[in-house]
Amino acid sequence: MNHKISFRPSRALFAAVALMLFTASSVQAELLIRVTEGADSAIPVSVVPFAENGSMPAGDKVSSIVQADLAMSGEFRPLAPEKMLSLPSARADVYFRDWRLLGQRYVLVGELTRNGDRVQARYELFDVNREERILGETAAAPASNMRSLAHHISDKVYEAITGVQGAFSTKLAYVTLEITNGKRRYRLQVSDIDGKRASVRLESKEPILSPAWSPDGTKLAYVSFETDKPVIFVHELSSGKRIKLADFPGLNSAPAWSPDGQSLLMTLSKDGNAEIYQMNVQSRKVTKLTNHWAIDTEAAWDSSGEGIFFTSDRSGGPQIYYMSKPGAEPRRITFGSRYNARPRPDSQGNYVYYVHQRERAFNIARTKLDNGEETVLTRTESDESPSVSPNGRMLIYATKSNGESVLTVISADGGAAYSLPASEGDVRDPAWGPIVR
Repeated sequence: MNHKISFRPSRALFAAVALMLFTASSVQAELLIRVTEGADSAIPVSVVPFAENGSMPAGDKVSSIVQADLAMSGEFRPLAPEKMLSLPSARADVYFRDWRLLGQRYVLVGELTRNGDRVQARYELFDVNREERILGETAAAPASNMRSLAHHISDKVYEAITGVQGAFSTKLAYVTLEITNGKRRYRLQVSDIDGKRASVRLESKEPILSPAWSPDGTKLAYVSFETDKPVIFVHELSSGKRIKLADFPGLNSAPAWSPDGQSLLMTLSKDGNAEIYQMNVQSRKVTKLTNHWAIDTEAAWDSSGEGIFFTSDRSGGPQIYYMSKPGAEPRRITFGSRYNARPRPDSQGNYVYYVHQRERAFNIARTKLDNGEETVLTRTESDESPSVSPNGRMLIYATKSNGESVLTVISADGGAAYSLPASEGDVRDPAWGPIVR
């Protein structure tokens, strides 16, 4: 992908789209997970292999999935089971002195029991230093859905320790491309956040771009070129039903849902220049939010649902701007380089993340909204498409690693990194789904 577009009005119709196009050789549906960097400040935690009563489904163990989830967050450093001095499954068998000798802060124990087609998990989390139980719960799931049970336990453990809701039960959307005998097949896919249980939701010989989750997690908006031009569709995941939402002359791109799910931000050039619009999903009424000779694109709602961040070249090059409400004067947010684009604010209103150019490298950076402090989070050279986890503690983006295109998950402060490459080929444009209650 070539970031180095001029971002001038003469390229207004397809400037945003040009940033998204990519090529590849071959790709399979499921992503892999590869540890690339740990965090020095990670909290030591032991996830003891759960005891099992009855025949358990083949595949990854529940405790192994929980351990991998916690490690992926970058905030925890799980102890390998082979280094444990004992394997307790209940409070009576936990000897806190042993876990202190191993330098552990928390220990999770549990037991799985199969009853017909369902598996029940009883688990407890202990604070080793205080010798206190801080979490105890029983949860159950169909035997065919053990990964969801494990992600649920991960969420509960994460929240018990950090006080922040876990996001391991959420989903990822992303786009892959397979080239066979010179023919391209684009696929919009949905998976767990660890890349498992991937499923293809749309397949096309034309590009698919910019997937965006509805707040309730039931729909995806995206851009498709299946009609030989960029058109915005809304896709209902349970039924597969698709609605063509924006098919105006020129550019229809960069959809972003409002927090209430009633409308979408989008970039349209139907009146000649690329501007930010808001469309009511039911009535299809569009409201123009920006009106400037420059290119305005890639809008995203702020945490309040009142203001928007967007990319504009009105200062001479792509920068991030903020409009506190419709009609307000946009305020420039980024100043650290000549190129800052694709803003993605967190849901807590603390930071906005974006693609940032330093010399010839494109990295992911963030700006603290209360004081304007900028931090560059990544150190690779071709990073793009940041998407923030719904709890604000992790970030996923697309990049290149050893010549292959991968998705990388990092902690929101850049302190740890995990890659999610496809088994072969190219993967792009990640979108982190919401926490569904």
